[in-house]
Amino acid sequence: MALYRRKCAGLLLPVLNVSSCRNVSNMLAELPQEQAAFRKQVREFAQEELRPIADVLDKEKMFPWEQVKKMGEMGLMGMEISKDYGGAGKDGLSYAIAMEEISRGCAGTGTIMTAHNSIFMGPLKVFANEKQKSEILPQYVTGEKVGCFMLSEPGNGSDAGAASTNAKSVEGKWVLNGTKAWITNSYQSSGGTLFATTDKKMKHRGISCFYVPFASAGLSLGAKESKLGIKCTSTANVIFEDCEIPEDSLIGELGQGFKIAMQILDAGRIPIAAQAVGIAADAHQRAVDHVMKKNTFSQTEQGMLAQMEVDVEAARLLTWQAASLKDMGKPIGKAAAMAKLYASEVATKVTHMAMQVMGEEGMVRGSGVERNYRDARITEIYEGTSEIQKVVIAGHIKNEYRAAMA
Repeated sequence: MALYRRKCAGLLLPVLNVSSCRNVSNMLAELPQEQAAFRKQVREFAQEELRPIADVLDKEKMFPWEQVKKMGEMGLMGMEISKDYGGAGKDGLSYAIAMEEISRGCAGTGTIMTAHNSIFMGPLKVFANEKQKSEILPQYVTGEKVGCFMLSEPGNGSDAGAASTNAKSVEGKWVLNGTKAWITNSYQSSGGTLFATTDKKMKHRGISCFYVPFASAGLSLGAKESKLGIKCTSTANVIFEDCEIPEDSLIGELGQGFKIAMQILDAGRIPIAAQAVGIAADAHQRAVDHVMKKNTFSQTEQGMLAQMEVDVEAARLLTWQAASLKDMGKPIGKAAAMAKLYASEVATKVTHMAMQVMGEEGMVRGSGVERNYRDARITEIYEGTSEIQKVVIAGHIKNEYRAAMA
């Protein structure tokens, strides 16, 4: 958001777009009426439908199909998809607000929602042609079906430029071979967006994106991973063995897969930041409830609750700022990375502090905070680790500096 102007004595000061800043600052002071009403609606649903069952979903590793279908009815499973395809047509700020509230009720359900909305539907929304959008998107906005995003591979992590899975054009079809790892919603998905190498010699420019129906012959799933948290959604390998898909399954242009993945991951960091804020906010609320029900309120407890309040609010504002910049069509790479880095680390910090405040009670299964503590950890890992976010932020700082000095 900031560029730099050379000043005397070598001092560099930020040059801000006043109009953009005014729009963002107004939003940060008070949510617009539409978003405020939407926030209230989603919060009521999450607190009534998700929070009471979150510990059960976690313990039983149970996918909340009933609740996901209700979320579809509310427009939460097609948040940014145009109404032309049955979606809600909401903006990025509304999506971030909804992600926080759903994750505050149940972080695992938040993961289901963001994997489906951001990284599965994102490539289709932005890069699919009209025929693909018309045929695919209406199936997935109702909550009756969910989708997944297949980028990571064993040994390659989320390096979009190192796809070993390959796609070969054979007699009017694409034939897929390879394995994708750590795929969220794998066992519940009806389809997914896949990144595969179509021209190995071109390296990252030889990677393409495809839509793959999970009913395709030659597609199978590995064993479900046993995870620390986010247990109500399944995570598993997706395996392709001479899996055939139609020729028109290519999303975007041939060789455009790396660009698609990078763009989608940039935007996808904002809802992950919102998820982290939701986890932290729930842990904070549970700590407040615990302390206020006692007859004593020590100075140490006051300090911890105050610090948690500050951290959650700061993380929320960074997240809303990134979402608002996205809605204004501004570059979001730096802002999204900052929001994701800070919010995810706040989630880990605040859930730890909440457990400290609650003592043994906070460590017990069913306390909510114990689950928050486990769920928070993944927010520092998926959609790019905290270390990757720092590299992204530093890259933007260097580019801004060099542009100013040129």
